[in-house]
Amino acid sequence: MTSKVDFKKTLDTYQANRGRFRIVDVPDMRYLMIDGQGDPNTSPAFTAAVEALYPVAYKLKFASKTGLGRDYVVPPLEGLWWAEDMASFTAARDKSLWSWTLLLMVPDWIDRTMFTAAVEQVTVKSRPARLADVRLETLSEGRCVQTLHVGSFDDEADVLARMHHEFIPGEGLQLAGDHHEIYLSDFRRVAPERQRTILRQPVTSSSGPV
Repeated sequence: MTSKVDFKKTLDTYQANRGRFRIVDVPDMRYLMIDGQGDPNTSPAFTAAVEALYPVAYKLKFASKTGLGRDYVVPPLEGLWWAEDMASFTAARDKSLWSWTLLLMVPDWIDRTMFTAAVEQVTVKSRPARLADVRLETLSEGRCVQTLHVGSFDDEADVLARMHHEFIPGEGLQLAGDHHEIYLSDFRRVAPERQRTILRQPVTSSSGPV
């Protein structure tokens, strides 16, 4: 029987505690990615992005299990978020101004040939509207600060304000990349007050690269 790897349990980068900011060095990681813009609650592009990512992710999981004998739990959905005015995350929270890249991590043994085959298999069966926009890329974040947020997404602002304006500068660091969220809970099924989300911010030394 093939053992199944659960990266949420085995990777340190998926570990975070509520009420504690932690500095973590994130290795380069490979993801299925798809881009978009606008309020995730109302944007059809956001829903279409999710609908395109998961079929590819599960085809890869099946190919890995049957072809390589390496099974794993499909990791949680993640997202990179940014805006021209980053205050839209911590103050006004104007989601219509947000741009995003949705992510699903894939193991490092998944190669581009497997990815291409998985996309072709999804094309034959269902062909989600944004399937052609899904890509496989490596994300390099390096040193980051992260914490666990429990509650609705709209309640993140205070946590992010403390992270950005208190902890990060207090450690002699500065923001150096896109805001990153890891959705440990399925926000389609879990009540907002119970949602568990890792909030991550890449950083660099205030005096130069870390």
